Amino acid sequence: QVQVVESGGGLVQAGGSLMLSCAASGRTESNYAMGWFRQAPGRERDIVAAVNWRGDNTYYSESVKGRFTISRDNAKNAKNTVHLQMNSLKPEDTAVYYCAVRAGGQVRVSFNAYDYWGQGTQVTVSS
Repeated sequence: QVQVVESGGGLVQAGGSLMLSCAASGRTESNYAMGWFRQAPGRERDIVAAVNWRGDNTYYSESVKGRFTISRDNAKNAKNTVHLQMNSLKPEDTAVYYCAVRAGGQVRVSFNAYDYWGQGTQVTVSS
């Protein structure tokens, strides 16, 4: 079993920045891809960004491209830690953000492809 814990959400004004972090622990001897999804009230859970197990292949949704950056620590003791730097935030970025872990090492965009999920962290951007 793998445990996934997010941190770093909060309230920020439009144009501001936040960094989300996610750590996966437990049976993490495999190489995992990791991603961030978000879900606003009444909306589906959509991918925001994802990174492969090596950290050298990333995906961004069009709505965040150029504003958000996903990165992961590949040091031995932080192998399954990923960050999402969010800049130039907009009110439409308001949502619960979920970290997801995929047992396969490659990036996928569908939430069905991910095996383990965090509880989510709220991000609220005020106008």
